[in-house]
Amino acid sequence: MSKNKPRRPAVTPTTPCPCGSGEPYPDCCGGCHQGRTAAATAERLMRSRYSAFVVADTGYLLRTWHPTTRPGGLDLEPAQRWTGLEILGTTGGSAFHTEGTVEFRAHYTLHGQADSQYEHSRFVRENGLWVYLDALPPT
Repeated sequence: MSKNKPRRPAVTPTTPCPCGSGEPYPDCCGGCHQGRTAAATAERLMRSRYSAFVVADTGYLLRTWHPTTRPGGLDLEPAQRWTGLEILGTTGGSAFHTEGTVEFRAHYTLHGQADSQYEHSRFVRENGLWVYLDALPPT
């Protein structure tokens, strides 16, 4: 981890969830981050992971990463501010599947410059819980 720990945005019981659900953060991704709920779908896990980047919850990000691809640690950029999430498409990933993909674009600012990250992520169930496996190569 870097010496400069990322600053978490303030979240309160009425703060809208960063994932864009419209629900208050504690009732949405906050429940996943705190271990009160588990993501029921691959998309839900992806949204909760995006929100974990927003609030700099590296512990949650590592816990929800498949053990075969999980890094030893995460160094988040303290100056990066995540500003919005677009879900572009999904395959599988429901309560009836064991695999799924989520295609998304995550918007951010870094040093005052707006940009975005595109990814087509793969998710699998591990011990009954959805986990992030990896990113599919660009097509």
